[in-house]
Amino acid sequence: MSSGSDAVDPLREALRYSPDNVPLRRHLAGTLLAAGRFEEAELVYKEGLQRHPTDASLKLGLADAFYRQQKDSPALVVIEDLLKASHPPAAAYILHARLLLRGGETQRAVHQYREALKEDPTAEDLGLAAQLGINASGVEEVSEGRVRQGWEGDGAAFSEFSVERPTVKFADVGGMEKLKEEIRLKIILPLEHPELFKAYGKAIGGGILMYGPPGCGKTHLARATAGEVNAGFLSIGINDVLDMWIGQSEHKLHELFEQARRNRPCVLFFDEVDALGASRTDMRSSAGRHLINQFLAELDGVQTSNEGILILAATNAPWHLDSAFRRPGRFDRILFVPPPDLPARAEVLRILCKGKPVEALDYDGLAKKTDGLSGADLKSVIDVAVEAKLREALKTGAIKPLTTKDLLAAAGNVRQSTKEWFSTARNYALYSNEGGLYDDILSYLKIR
Repeated sequence: MSSGSDAVDPLREALRYSPDNVPLRRHLAGTLLAAGRFEEAELVYKEGLQRHPTDASLKLGLADAFYRQQKDSPALVVIEDLLKASHPPAAAYILHARLLLRGGETQRAVHQYREALKEDPTAEDLGLAAQLGINASGVEEVSEGRVRQGWEGDGAAFSEFSVERPTVKFADVGGMEKLKEEIRLKIILPLEHPELFKAYGKAIGGGILMYGPPGCGKTHLARATAGEVNAGFLSIGINDVLDMWIGQSEHKLHELFEQARRNRPCVLFFDEVDALGASRTDMRSSAGRHLINQFLAELDGVQTSNEGILILAATNAPWHLDSAFRRPGRFDRILFVPPPDLPARAEVLRILCKGKPVEALDYDGLAKKTDGLSGADLKSVIDVAVEAKLREALKTGAIKPLTTKDLLAAAGNVRQSTKEWFSTARNYALYSNEGGLYDDILSYLKIR
C-alpha cells in the first residue's frame, strides 16, 4: 500500500498544479488502475472530462475504469459514444468487444474485434481472440462467434466453484417478512422437519423465483436463506455459464447442478436468471434454446434427484423468462420483492449503520423521508453521509459521529433507482398479466 501511495502522491501533487495536463492525468489514472484502485482512477478521469469533455483518451480511460469495476452499463455508454467518432482508436473497439463478450453478445464482440484490427493490425489480442473463437480452424467451425465443441474434447475443463458457508441470517436482512415466511415454508421447514414432509410425499427442495426492481435485496436474502439452514451457497451469474464453445454452456450448467448435489443441503442461486432462461420464442439462436432445455431438465432432476437442493433465482425482468420455468416443480413460487416499506427502511438503516460512529439517529424519521428508496439507495445514503464526514475528519483530524441531519442531507442527493423499473413493470402488469402473475405490482402501485 505504501509503495502504491509513494507512486501516486507526487503525481496527484503535480496534477494539482497543472490540472489541464491531460498526459499527466492519464499517467496518474493509469497508475491507479495498475494498483487496483479503480474508483480513484474513475474519479481522475471524470475530473479530466469536466475540463476536456471531448478528449478521446480520457473517455477510453473512463470506460476502462468502469469495465474493471464491472460497471458494464456506464462503460457501454461511454464506449459507444467514443465509437461514433470518424476514426475511433482500435483500443475502443477492443474494449467494446470485451464488454459485449461479458454480456453474452459473442457475435457482435467478434465483429468489433475485427474492426479493431482493421483500424490497427498491431492491436491484436491473442487471448481475446481465443475467447471469441476467431482462430478456429475453418470458418465452418464458427457459429455466432462460438466454436462448436461437445461435452467431451478439448474445451476448457470445468472449474468447481468454492461453496460458501454464509454467516448472515434473516435477522441481518431488514424487512421482507412476507418473503421470509414463504421461504421458511418452502425451504427451511422441510429441512428442519424432514420426516413430516416425507410422510406426505413432499420432496425436500424446490425452486423460488424472486423478481422486482434492482437493489432491493434479492441476492442478500438468498445468501441469508443458506445461512439460516447452515447450507452451502453457490451464486451463479450469466458469465459463469455462457461459454464460447457450443455445447459447453450446457455442460457447465450440468456440472454446477452436480456440484450442488454433492454438497447437499445446498442453495443454488441464479442471479439475472432471465439471461439464461429467456423466452425460447424470442430466440434466433438454436444454441440458446438448447441451454434453456438443459436448464429445465436440471430443474426437473431428470437424471439425478434434486432432493436437498434449494434453488433460488432472481430477475429484474420476469416477463422475459420462458413460461416453462413457472411450471410446478420448477420455480413454482414467484415472489415480488418491492422496495422496503417504512418499518423495513428503518431496519435497513439500523443494519447499515452498525459499527459506524452515530449520534442518537432517528431511524423512524429517516425512514419517513426516504420513501421509495431501495436497499441499495439507502446504502448510497449512508455512503454519501460517511464520505462527507470523512472529508471533514481529514481536515480537522477529529472523528465526528453521523447525525440525523447528516443522513437527511445525504438522502436529498440520492435519487430513487426504482422509478424506471416500475414504469416498465406497470405496463406488463396492466396489459400482460396472465393468471394474475403481476398482481403484486398493481397492489404496490395502488392501481388495484
